[in-house]
Amino acid sequence: MATNTPAPESTPAAEVVAPAATPAAPAPVVEATPAAVPAPAAVAAPAPAAPKPVAPVAAAPASSGSSFGRVDAENNVFVTDAGAERKVGQYPNVTPAEALAFFERKFADLAAQVRLLEQRVAANADAQALKKSLNTITAELVEPNAVGDLADLRKRIAAVTEKISLAVSAKHEVNKEQIGAALAERARIADEAEAIANQDPAKTQWKNGTAALTALFEQWQNAQKNGPKLPKAEADVVWRRFSAARTKFDANKRQYFATLDASNKQIKSKKTEIVENAEALISKGADAVVEYRKLLDAWKAAGHSKSKFDDELWARFKAAGDAIYAAKGEQVAVESADHAANYAAKVELIKKAEKAVTPEKDLAAAKKALQQIQQEWEKIGRVAKEKVREVEDRMRAIEAKVRDAEQEHWRKTDPATQARTNSVLSQLEDSITKLENDLKAAKAKKDAKATKAAEEALAARKAWLEVVKKSQ
Repeated sequence: MATNTPAPESTPAAEVVAPAATPAAPAPVVEATPAAVPAPAAVAAPAPAAPKPVAPVAAAPASSGSSFGRVDAENNVFVTDAGAERKVGQYPNVTPAEALAFFERKFADLAAQVRLLEQRVAANADAQALKKSLNTITAELVEPNAVGDLADLRKRIAAVTEKISLAVSAKHEVNKEQIGAALAERARIADEAEAIANQDPAKTQWKNGTAALTALFEQWQNAQKNGPKLPKAEADVVWRRFSAARTKFDANKRQYFATLDASNKQIKSKKTEIVENAEALISKGADAVVEYRKLLDAWKAAGHSKSKFDDELWARFKAAGDAIYAAKGEQVAVESADHAANYAAKVELIKKAEKAVTPEKDLAAAKKALQQIQQEWEKIGRVAKEKVREVEDRMRAIEAKVRDAEQEHWRKTDPATQARTNSVLSQLEDSITKLENDLKAAKAKKDAKATKAAEEALAARKAWLEVVKKSQ
């Protein structure tokens, strides 16, 4: 084929023949096929800049062609397709062989596409891409404007169609599993985000929570970027959960810190007042301990704020307390020395009282001695707290001894008590006399049982009589 032959063009219009007087050789006219897609070689090859005159060509015989097509006298090209002849186009002002060769090259382009598809199927290329290519080639092979063994191309396409369908089905199953795993992963991310967002704001560690949500968002982006494409309806449901959790966390965080700022201001005001009151107590020294402890309780009740001013106020409050307790310590040191001397004096006084106070010998003298010792006891003063029980118990024992002796003396000298005692004595003596008589009578009768009963009763009455006499 001459190098200056114009590039062919495809046109959707009806067959058109260029006038013979045109200097350049006209492009071939290809039959328009609604379902066909033109091959790249038939679309837009560049036209020569300066075409040379073409020598007149003798008309080809009507039978000029090949086993799959022919060219008639007007350079109309036909193809034999499915046992019928079909016109595919016209290439005027060229030899019949050149006209036929143009449409055979179009067939070669189709064959190349089929061959490439077969190679891609054998290489297990992406199933969706294979299906797309199959649909394109299948459409082009419906009524292509090409001359060649079209039936063989369609047969080869049919052979790979089933393989591609199987590959698409397999990929669909794989995608289904991948989609399920991807949805489960995103649901996990949403669950963790909701768990963080639903925490009690008062107990939430906001820094850690923010970092955790940021990490979850990065996981979501990575799954979205590198994972399979998810059905929009299902993916949107999970995304709305995740987005709502992040929104809730941010809202809680803003609300918490807004409330915290207001609370911090209130706490600062209370504690500032407490510190000022504590500093005013320093001048009172040790006497301010009780009031300072009350202020400490107020400090604890005021609450804690996570700010540096809280530490600053505490430092001032503690310094005031240190000063007050230092004064208290000095006072305790002085008191400890006094307490030690008081303890020694009270121990000596107790020893003196234990010897001097003897109510069993002389109750009146014992009472007088105890009164003098009690006066001296009060003058001595306080002892250390841990020694109070020791000295007080010993002193109380001496006082109890005098008190018991006084009660016993009163009991014995009380007229009413004495009268009751005499009455009891008289009754017991009468009872003893009667029992003695009963015993004699029982012995005289030699009644062993009555004798034994009389002896036992008589012994009991005599024992009671001795007890009453001793109590006088």
